[in-house]
Amino acid sequence: MRVISKSTLVEFWTQHPNAQKPLEDWYHEAAAALWQTPQDIKARYASASFLGHNRVVFNIKGNDYRLVVAVAYRFSALYIKFVGTHAQYDAIQALTVESKP
Repeated sequence: MRVISKSTLVEFWTQHPNAQKPLEDWYHEAAAALWQTPQDIKARYASASFLGHNRVVFNIKGNDYRLVVAVAYRFSALYIKFVGTHAQYDAIQALTVESKP
């Protein structure tokens, strides 16, 4: 899968260094994946939550952090919409949040 954009993750882990390893691990795994359906994601990430609009919420580092991505299965692409702490996640609308340009 193409992950768009890794720089969003890097910016986050620069401010939260203990998130770096778990986010790097997720990134490398997602980039190597060939997810074609939500079931493909669920088979690897049982705790992933599926929202409308092809959005998926991943728990990162034992649920300390949340990652929201929009999945374009047809184009094999993952668009990072949000990465933040659990408290920051609670303050957003996961269905409509957009990452900073």
